[in-house]
Amino acid sequence: MSVLYKICLVLLIIGGLNWGLVGVFNFNLVAWLFGGAASWLSRIIFILVGIAAICSIPALFMPSDDASN
Repeated sequence: MSVLYKICLVLLIIGGLNWGLVGVFNFNLVAWLFGGAASWLSRIIFILVGIAAICSIPALFMPSDDASN
């Protein structure tokens, strides 16, 4: 697993957990931690999560190493 893939995975987990909190509790953790949804730091985090999602799209089409089992 490459370093870029691991970074993308961590960012996707952060984004997924944040969206889960928004959906269940109407609580945006990233915005709360970094001064609101419109703060520049929150926006950078949201942009990085979006870029990680775009970079992860090709992984959907890669053959699985466990397919032979």
